[in-house]
Amino acid sequence: MTANNLQSRYDAFRARGLRLDMSRGKPEPRQLDLSLPMLRMTDAGFICEDGMDARNYGDPTGIPEAKRLFGALLGMPENQVIVGGNSSVNLIYDALTRAILHGPLPGDTPWKAVPRLKFICPVPGYDWHFHMLAMLGVECVPVPLVEGGPDMDAVEALARDPAVKGMICVPMYGNPSGDTFSDETVRRLARMETAAPDFRIFWDNAYCVHHLYPDRRDHLLNIYDACREAGTEDRPLLFTSTSKITFAGGGVSAMAASPRNIERQAALMLYQMVCYDKVNQLRHARFLPDLAAVERHMARHAEILRPKFELVLDVLERELTGYGSWSKPLGGYFICYRAPKGCARRIVELCAQAGVTLTPAGAPFPGGNDPEDSVIRIAPTYPPLEELAMVMELFPVAVKLAAGM
Repeated sequence: MTANNLQSRYDAFRARGLRLDMSRGKPEPRQLDLSLPMLRMTDAGFICEDGMDARNYGDPTGIPEAKRLFGALLGMPENQVIVGGNSSVNLIYDALTRAILHGPLPGDTPWKAVPRLKFICPVPGYDWHFHMLAMLGVECVPVPLVEGGPDMDAVEALARDPAVKGMICVPMYGNPSGDTFSDETVRRLARMETAAPDFRIFWDNAYCVHHLYPDRRDHLLNIYDACREAGTEDRPLLFTSTSKITFAGGGVSAMAASPRNIERQAALMLYQMVCYDKVNQLRHARFLPDLAAVERHMARHAEILRPKFELVLDVLERELTGYGSWSKPLGGYFICYRAPKGCARRIVELCAQAGVTLTPAGAPFPGGNDPEDSVIRIAPTYPPLEELAMVMELFPVAVKLAAGM
């Protein structure tokens, strides 16, 4: 196709005056509707299995039923789980803040005393992680993702710096890479030498049950088990939520960790809040009483999402072979497109001018600084299939125009 033909196609698309938003990975309304029966789960009453009335004060670390559910999701003992509100991002932010103000464990020096506090950040990664670290004055040190996870030689070298206090990552169906850490990567993270004895891994396992192909899924090694074997059981803090299982704005989140970490977090929460929303925890625990129920529910999500991912991948394969590369994830919420170097910002700009809002180029890197100006996060989950088809009609044209075909 000639440059003139490309420009004509682009101009025709722009003339439609569309306003389509694919900037974030959100569930679509049909997915949210799957959980509407959950709203009736307290019709049978509000008494939890420990006798607590969910409508009242009490159980600040979560009701037993919810702890058991999240223990199953994260592969952790239920007595090593704290159940929170609707946002795992909030739990991560609070845990970071507590370490900065007080130190991770009693006797640890508060991280605020470190002149140049640093965190390892695998890239491309989750932009909210980078923003929250920056807000808290933590320097993000990017490490590239390679096959099987972050470049572990680079991670291990950085961990020799005592100012490097941790790492934050999405280890399964990563945002936006779609990749899952290999068993060897998890074991190396567990056993690596760190100059900081209070080094923490913030393990944001947001997509632990979000399989697009339930019979053909990735598997992630349990990092807590790996750390226990390596004698570093205090190292990982595990997080997840039901934000993309039930209601994105009305789910439940959880943190799991070693007994010492959980005791520390619970003590520091004492005067932060009386308790989280236990009524919502009870609804969730009754609607999803065990891991089998979660997997059945997520298979219904996959039926909605799978055609969208397959549409995007089919178009990329048909239209853009030879123009960059892309992930082919088996789960999660994103497809990571790597454009020809120096083209990502221009592609996003061209799409915006034609009425399609994508995630800003550079967002999956600290400070928005993609050194190759290449990575674009495609979030196919929210728009209806017919709108997504229109986006994918435009996207290859924008790529080829930006690449100067």
